[in-house]
Amino acid sequence: MSENQQEINEQEINEQEIDEQPEAGRRFHINIHVILIAAIVLIVAFSAFRLYRWNKGVPSDYDPNEQTTAFDIEVMDSIIPLAPDKREGYVDDGVTTILCLGDDPFSLNQGENGLAEQIAAKTGAVVYNGSFTGTTIAMKNPTYQNWYYLDAFSFASVAQSLASGNFDDMRDAAAYSYDEAVPKTTEMLASLDMNSVDYLCVMYDASDYINMRPCDDPNAPYDVITYTGALRAGVKAIQDAYPHIRIVVMSHTFCHHVNEEGVFENGDRIDLGHGTLSHYLQKELDATMDCGVSFIDNFYGSVNEDNYLNYMTDYIHFNDAGRELLANRFVQCIFPDPDDE
Repeated sequence: MSENQQEINEQEINEQEIDEQPEAGRRFHINIHVILIAAIVLIVAFSAFRLYRWNKGVPSDYDPNEQTTAFDIEVMDSIIPLAPDKREGYVDDGVTTILCLGDDPFSLNQGENGLAEQIAAKTGAVVYNGSFTGTTIAMKNPTYQNWYYLDAFSFASVAQSLASGNFDDMRDAAAYSYDEAVPKTTEMLASLDMNSVDYLCVMYDASDYINMRPCDDPNAPYDVITYTGALRAGVKAIQDAYPHIRIVVMSHTFCHHVNEEGVFENGDRIDLGHGTLSHYLQKELDATMDCGVSFIDNFYGSVNEDNYLNYMTDYIHFNDAGRELLANRFVQCIFPDPDDE
């Protein structure tokens, strides 16, 4: 057999073997190729789709023209219990007694809806109101001068009088006041038995900011002509004389400054020379922490920039709802209901 004839025979045998293979087996080899091609097509299509979506981006809800005054806040309360050793040897009379010191929030609109009266109603405590209208925490002058009699009723001066028992400056200053409540309040404080007082609640509005009292002097932390210096000096005087008294400082709230044209200006945006309202707030918190006394943040936690229209009658004074809100904050922080979460 020639070589050509042999090759022809072998080719015919191979073709016959292929024809004799099962049909399913032959389709299997064809399907593998189809599947591979389909997978490649799908991968390319998916990649192209992802690239298209990436280039297109996603819709944004951001509106560059939107204006809002809403903001996230964190209330800066610092509630510190009185150390047990401060009451060692103290004989408790069994009556909860609170003395309130401050200015307009306590002194104005006294009566059933007054701030001190609401604290009394909500706590069941005996509450004394030792506040003076138009005063500040800091003094205007380093020492009392009768040409500016209000210095005698600043927190620094009142606290020193209570601690020492000397009310001469307050009585002298009361003679210059046209407010009939001033001499009465002075005599009430002079006759008050401080050993019966369990709590001292101190609250002044933003009068120190409005009257441009210096906020702080790092080189003189007890300087009574500065906001925080006077606060430290007054608190320390009470602590040294009556260590059994738990002192609670309630901060100022939001308010406006009224400029020379009579226009209301946001107190947290206008610096009158010693910082904005939030700067005074932070320094007040720092001072209370230095002294180890409780601090209730009313600037963020009570009457703020968002809700002040509901609680104020003008740029700085409170309505009945505002005083009730402040009273509730004091009670919730210092006399919390054990059943509340």
